[in-house]
Amino acid sequence: VQLQASGGGLVQAGGSLSLSCSASSGTFSSYHVAWWRQAPGKAREWVAAITRSGGTILYQDSVRGRFTISRDHDNDRVYLQMNSLKPEDTAVYYCAADVGFSTTRTTPGYWGQGTLVTVSS
Repeated sequence: VQLQASGGGLVQAGGSLSLSCSASSGTFSSYHVAWWRQAPGKAREWVAAITRSGGTILYQDSVRGRFTISRDHDNDRVYLQMNSLKPEDTAVYYCAADVGFSTTRTTPGYWGQGTLVTVSS
């Protein structure tokens, strides 16, 4: 499956952005999905993950309560709603998929190309 992330941009601290991930080829429905991010000079980290069914969702502590991951099987998309954004959320955000849920948070097999989120103070 080939993934494509979109929706990044520039926002002021406290603002919101919504990211979208779609499959440019293949279908999402068979995969668990995670959103990752990589800030300048830092390692890539996962921030939110959702199972195929949407029944299990996990968040990193740094985004819990501010970010919401969801998926729409009808439109074959996964979303990341980001609220109360902080300057430290500035990063390139990637969606990633794998057939193993834990693997989506370690070494996912499929990656999107990334979308830049910049939060100004």
